[in-house]
Amino acid sequence: MKRSPVMTAWLGFRSALLVVGFAIITAVMGVFAPLLGLAPYPWRVKYIKTWAYLSIQWAHLSCGIKGNMRGYENLDLSKAGIIQPNHQSTWETVFLLLKMPAMSFVIKKELLNIPFFGWGMAQSRPIAIDRSAGSTAVEQINANGKERLDEGNWVCIFPEGTRVPVGKKYRFKSGGALLAIHSGYDIYPIAHNAGECWPKKGFIKTPGTITLSIGPKIEVAGKQASEVIKEVEAWITQERAALPPIR
Repeated sequence: MKRSPVMTAWLGFRSALLVVGFAIITAVMGVFAPLLGLAPYPWRVKYIKTWAYLSIQWAHLSCGIKGNMRGYENLDLSKAGIIQPNHQSTWETVFLLLKMPAMSFVIKKELLNIPFFGWGMAQSRPIAIDRSAGSTAVEQINANGKERLDEGNWVCIFPEGTRVPVGKKYRFKSGGALLAIHSGYDIYPIAHNAGECWPKKGFIKTPGTITLSIGPKIEVAGKQASEVIKEVEAWITQERAALPPIR
């Protein structure tokens, strides 16, 4: 639907508020993040969740972006697991940090060099990889991912590997499935429609309620990675089509 110039200007103003507030929250909390290395890990998790909470609340206040989670009861919280969400925006990364147990993201190692944000991300025990390293990157995910899972941290791997614009479809990569088979931990697929409010490209964010849905556990014992990732992709594709429209 085409927006009027007045509505476009209003949404642009609100989006600017979002960016400024997000930058302030990240800078203030990020400057103290390196000191967290001296604190017990549970304290670091609480600090990171506080940043995520403030950021999500600011997105709500500045742009009217809300989140609704369903399927949380599908998680077996008695042990760690691997989550595989589709990737459309920054929003789901922050929302998952807030709502999930202690979690390590598989990320590009370059993200750790970003002032303030990278300093905070470093405290969450991420799995930082060199995406140009090919099989070496897979080996690093397997080794570091199993270590994090054995420590009780959940692991998040976006199967598409990058943010995908709404309406586009990218090939699902097998890194998460390979880690699940290597480590023996199961996978939970996650579908959402965050890109409809917070698109990959474009400055303007639009108000609405994003739905994030957690699927049933996909057990990996006795399966090939290709089978597992097909199950993940099939569930996410079907669930995304069934998500309620943004309102």
